[in-house]
Amino acid sequence: MAAPRPQQRLFGFPLSPLGARRLANFKANRRGYVSFVLFLILFGISLFAEVIANDRPLVVRYDGHYYFPVLKAYPETTFGGFFETEADYSDPAVQDMIEEKGWIVWPPIPYRYDTVVRNLPGPAPSPPTRQNWLGTDDQARDVLARVIYGFRISVLFGLLLTAISSVIGVAAGAVQGYFGGWVDLGMQRFIEIWSNLPVMYLLIILSSFIVPGFWTLLILMLLTSWMSLVDVVRAEFLRARNFDFVRAARALGAGNGTIMFRHILPNAMVSTLTFMPFILNGSIVTLTSLDFLGFGLPPGSPSLGELASQGKNNLQAPWLGITSFVVIGLMLSLLVFAGEAVRDAFDPRKTFR
Repeated sequence: MAAPRPQQRLFGFPLSPLGARRLANFKANRRGYVSFVLFLILFGISLFAEVIANDRPLVVRYDGHYYFPVLKAYPETTFGGFFETEADYSDPAVQDMIEEKGWIVWPPIPYRYDTVVRNLPGPAPSPPTRQNWLGTDDQARDVLARVIYGFRISVLFGLLLTAISSVIGVAAGAVQGYFGGWVDLGMQRFIEIWSNLPVMYLLIILSSFIVPGFWTLLILMLLTSWMSLVDVVRAEFLRARNFDFVRAARALGAGNGTIMFRHILPNAMVSTLTFMPFILNGSIVTLTSLDFLGFGLPPGSPSLGELASQGKNNLQAPWLGITSFVVIGLMLSLLVFAGEAVRDAFDPRKTFR
């Protein structure tokens, strides 16, 4: 008798035979799988932006004691200075005082997204140098540092918007498809009217008299983004609400909530998970477009759209436009290819073949 095959695991959790086949289909799409891994690596790097790009040292040893300025602010008097304010570690005088009795460990990029670079070889924006690998923008800020911070904000914004809008959209589609009748008719007419509103113009109008910010933009974009999954989930519930297992659960006394979210929703999640990477892509594009037009994040925030706008306004500095184009194009391409792999993973024609 042949020995049983070991159960596959994902991040330590056991996989069912169906989950193992879906994982195999996901990996079979080499382009999508490699894109997903690269995206995770880039996103993981951006999560540690404060350690990679910062104008504060990682570790300072002074007079036999260790300090961590990247985590805590220290006054200049801690290092033998005269001022009670936070030490300016880029000041040569402060550096000399520390190195007289210790040493400093700097991040690989000694600038934050809002650090004004001093002693540039020319007027800002300055071209790439050994000091600034991707040059500086028109306000003398390091472009590479802003790209790292901007990449993190864009992805986190897209993930939050996708997760919240998916929950609302799945709930709305489930109610429509399960109950049908006047509930479905009324909600469908409301969605048709609401979806015909010009989303971009609506966001521009609202952001003109509301102070733009991360959370305000998230709420404003959530007003329309939740409709992306309603039609898909509604169709799945309309199809499955009269199946035999649903009728059996209803006959055994199961409530509507139990039938909807325990019996029908797992069947609808296949199409929902297939659409999620593309919803994430659209969320990032919308945020980038608003930042490019000047209606997005507050001025000074690290933003890929704002970097693209600087490239448009400073044609004499091509590194700004090239950097923004490459980063945005690479990020969206990786997400699209990863979405194709997710689609293949949940395709029943490949899973049950």
